[in-house]
Amino acid sequence: MAFFNPFKIARRLRQIGLVGIGQRNAHYVLMHNPRKFYPRVDDKLLTKKLALKAGLPVPDLYAVVREEHEIAELHKKLEGRDSFVVKPAHGSGGDGILVISGRRGDKYRRASGSLMTREEFEHHLSNGLSGLFSLGGQPDHLIVEYCVQFDPIFDNVSYKGVPDIRIIVFMGYPVMAMIRLPTRMSDGKANLHQGAIGVGIDIPTGKTKRGVWGTEIIREHPDTEHSIVGLQIPHWRQLLEMASRCYELSGLGYVGVDFVLDRDRGPLILELNARPGLAIQMANGNGLEPRLHKVEALRNQGLMSRDPGERVDFAIANFPTTG
Repeated sequence: MAFFNPFKIARRLRQIGLVGIGQRNAHYVLMHNPRKFYPRVDDKLLTKKLALKAGLPVPDLYAVVREEHEIAELHKKLEGRDSFVVKPAHGSGGDGILVISGRRGDKYRRASGSLMTREEFEHHLSNGLSGLFSLGGQPDHLIVEYCVQFDPIFDNVSYKGVPDIRIIVFMGYPVMAMIRLPTRMSDGKANLHQGAIGVGIDIPTGKTKRGVWGTEIIREHPDTEHSIVGLQIPHWRQLLEMASRCYELSGLGYVGVDFVLDRDRGPLILELNARPGLAIQMANGNGLEPRLHKVEALRNQGLMSRDPGERVDFAIANFPTTG
């Protein structure tokens, strides 16, 4: 029986340059993300408006619900729409997101296939307004938007949900990327803490390398048993450039940019995150630290570029996934 050796593991983590939470917060989030710009990413409605102003594509907005009385009026507003998504504007970690994929009579069909009565739908929205799903439990408003129809490349590697792509951007340079694939365990949500799979993406090629599911390194989707390795992410160069442009859009030096790939509309910005999680390193089998240091070296030499295309060129040349 092999014994767990914490010193050996710690040494291995240092070798690959793994960034821990304390280091991320002290050296990157606090130093590079001015608090005054947090509302740009913590409020999904404001993020959407800023993206549109910058000419970046986002899912269409159908309605905003700010008051209790607007919940009942929403049924009428959505009469002609079979599918849509309801999100708390200040939600965290995917909590409170309601994906409606169809209808049966006056009931709403959830992405999982279960039906929801009008009363259950209204109760969920009322909870959202009261702040049940928001950061800090503050009263919130709700966004109702277009339900993404994911790109067919993901048909065999996603379970009843829409995969999303996260790219971490440091001072305008894309430094690491992964795709999050929903599973049965995650109930169709692309949330790693709820059981989705994180799959590392090689920045130079846009191809998936390996996956992590909880603490397990995997190469096949646990529900579909199809390989998650070697998938070519469509529109890869465009995704990197859009992510790079979110540096100027957000004013944040260290930011996670989340995208979805729609089969008809291509890449759409879903949201931005001022404190992106660190599991992306496990998904890639590579640490963030060496990549962050390369960007810092550029800054120290006065060689930072203001051109998103040039920043992407640098990332492609310098940040291959190794191992």
